[in-house]
Amino acid sequence: MLGLSWMLSPRRRVPRHLLSVRHWPSWCAVWVIWLLARLPYPLLILLGRGIGQLAPWAMPARRRIAATNLRLCFPEMGADERARLLRTNMVNLGIMLVEFALGWMGSRRSVERVPVDIQGLGYLEDARRRGVGVLLVGAHFTHLELCGRLLSMRVPLAGMYRAMDNEVLEFVILRARLRYAAAMFTKDDLLGTVRYLRRGGILWYAPDQDMRGKEAVFAPFFGVQAATITATHHLARLSGAVVLPFAHRRLARGGYEIRILPPLDDFPSSDVGADTQRVNGAIETMVASAPEQYLWIHKRFKTRPPGEGEVYGGSESRRPIR
Repeated sequence: MLGLSWMLSPRRRVPRHLLSVRHWPSWCAVWVIWLLARLPYPLLILLGRGIGQLAPWAMPARRRIAATNLRLCFPEMGADERARLLRTNMVNLGIMLVEFALGWMGSRRSVERVPVDIQGLGYLEDARRRGVGVLLVGAHFTHLELCGRLLSMRVPLAGMYRAMDNEVLEFVILRARLRYAAAMFTKDDLLGTVRYLRRGGILWYAPDQDMRGKEAVFAPFFGVQAATITATHHLARLSGAVVLPFAHRRLARGGYEIRILPPLDDFPSSDVGADTQRVNGAIETMVASAPEQYLWIHKRFKTRPPGEGEVYGGSESRRPIR
């Protein structure tokens, strides 16, 4: 099978059980991803736009979630304007799928050809001179994977991730990320993350999803109370790392703009709630600059404050939030 030797390279030995017949459909999916990553960037984006036209019909439940989020976050918009924003967001989801392929499995040469404008590298250089770690606080935009790889080609960058349910994809994608990332940490590896930051490492982190089972507080996001993990405060407190907002967007003319913004002053403070609200505010500013490119299909408001009902039209369990 084309590309199989690349996927099974000896850097990480494939566990024998992943080669069983029941995993063959997953290996076929990996092969398709590998093939997509061989396409020229302009053709890849064109294909992604085509896929995005089908997204509303292919993912009706996710489309409804996105529509709910847009209604909650942009109540000042008219219904027609929100509908246009939703359609554009679905197109961006299609582009995201093919960008994942390029980000994960594209050759270094093919990724180097992608147009990108990176601003604010001086903030990273300043932290490196002072010997402190950097926590790059970003958000779940549709182009996050490719922009992370584009930045990793300029600076040694580590990331945090949530393990996938599919064992084959988890194995292949983690190994692919380790080809260009300085390190990868699971969401639960607090000790390893803190050690990395204390050694002066740069870590990309996105705290903008409702992570049930994690320590969280309610903080406003576009005026809506959102259960928000407090890890940014704790990672900065335990490691001494500076916190830099990390914004990026896909450009209409092609390529990407990556902006590393000035560090958050006096962060962390003694008030974890206030710090978490500041982080949400920074992310809100990023999203407002390119709302059509944000991952609105996530149930950002699935955990509600006491006394508030579920917003996504189903039965959602609740957990106490301090």
